[in-house]
Amino acid sequence: MQTVVITTPYITLGQLLKFVGVAATGGDIKELLRSLKITVNQERDERRGKKCYPGDIVDVPNYGTWRITHED
Repeated sequence: MQTVVITTPYITLGQLLKFVGVAATGGDIKELLRSLKITVNQERDERRGKKCYPGDIVDVPNYGTWRITHED
C-alpha cells in the first residue's frame, strides 16, 4: 500500500487518480471509473467528485492501493 499526502482537507477521487498517475485526463478517469471496480474504504464508487479524506483507502484494481494522509 502506498501513501498519498495531501495538504487540503480532502482530495476528490478524480484528482487522486490523476495525482498517482493512473489517469491522465478527465476522459480517462470516466472510463476507469466505469470499467474497473474502484473502491474507497472497500465500497465501490464511480463518482469523480467523491471526496476522499485522510485515513481513506482507495483501491484501483491492476494499479494499486493508496492510503490518504494529511501533512501536519
